[in-house]
This record gives sequence, C-alpha cells and structure tokens, in this order.
Amino acid sequence: MVVEKLSYAAHVPPGEGPFPALIALHGWGANAHDLFGLAPMIHDGKAVVLCPQGPVRMGIGGGMAGYGWFPFTPGQPPDVEAFKAAADALRGFIDAALERFPIDPARVALAGFSQGGIMAYELALREPGRFSGLAALSAWFPEPLANLLPKVPEHEGFPVLVVHGTRDPSIPVERAREAREALRSYGVALMYREFDMGHEIHKDALRVILRWLDERAFVREAAAASP
Repeated sequence: MVVEKLSYAAHVPPGEGPFPALIALHGWGANAHDLFGLAPMIHDGKAVVLCPQGPVRMGIGGGMAGYGWFPFTPGQPPDVEAFKAAADALRGFIDAALERFPIDPARVALAGFSQGGIMAYELALREPGRFSGLAALSAWFPEPLANLLPKVPEHEGFPVLVVHGTRDPSIPVERAREAREALRSYGVALMYREFDMGHEIHKDALRVILRWLDERAFVREAAAASP
C-alpha cells in the first residue's frame, strides 16, 4: 500500500475505533516489515500500527533490497536536503493516515529504530503537539539536529523513551547517553534504559517499550483527569 508516496505495512484492529496509533520507523537497510511483527503485541493488538518504508532503495545482495530514510555514508555528514525531504514525506504520510484510518489524534506515538530514530526525533521534537510520545530505539540524536530544533512549551512533560544496548556495535551506547543529556534541556519526561544487547530489541527491552506505550504514550490526559 502507498500513502503520500510511501509504501507501508498496516495493522488495524477490528472495530470502529478511534484507536491509539504507533508510527514505527525502520532502520537503515530494512523495510516496512522490519518492525511490523511487533504490531500484535502493541496495546494487546488494539492499536493501529503503521510502518512506512524509507524512500532510499539499496541492494543488499541476493537480489534483495533494503531501504533507508536518507543516504548514509559512514564518517560523512547526512545529506541535509534528503533528510528534509524524508521528514516532509513522513509528515504527509501521517496527515493522510489520520484521515484514512480510525486513529485517535490525541494518542499518536512515534517510534524509530536506528536511522528511523533520527527521523522520529525530528518529527516529534519539532512538533510535539502532534504526538503523544517518542521512543528512540538503538538510535542517536545528532548534535546538528538538536541545535536546529526549536524549544517550545509543548516539550515540557512530553513522554520520551530512549532504549539502547550496551553491546551495540553499530551505534555505541555513548551516542544514547549523549542523547539523554541533550534531551534534558527540552524539559521532556524522559525514561532512559540500557540493556545487555546489541543493535536489536530483545525481550526485556520490548517489555519496557510495551509498558511505556500503555502507561505513557497511549494515555489521554483529558480522560485520565476525568472523575
């Protein structure tokens, strides 16, 4: 399926909704199905889970293709224009998804793994009023991006989860610790967790993610305040 030029995988619960939603952004070299296997576990399967696919295609051998959000060369700065184009495509995707699916607009969380985490930081921290939470998984928060993002009142108390492996060979855990310190200046409600794992999401990390979604990102503040 394609919404606003991005292919995607979708899990939509039965019923009329509106349902909470998770927009899950894959990492470099993966595709729309990389995180899609988590969908039945998220909110006991009663959430819309949308996994868009990055626009940058690459060969990964054996006739297979992988995808990314912007061109990536180790040791080189990202292509700024390609990054902005990917962010704009994702904003268009989310706008179209809110119209197409039975989503509660007050409970839309973003999660990004690896390179997808950079995209999630960009979207959620630039417009926190549009989202109910941000989960950065085995990702990093580049200093140039942090310096460009505006500080807005909606950052105060905004739920953010950072999960990283202490044995990550692709993105060292130091990058996550730097992100933790950078995020403090935004005033977000930060939960930071390290696990004995590599560049992955193992079962202990998954339990933390699922609980955080249910207890923080998918909670309607108005409903919680009602008698």
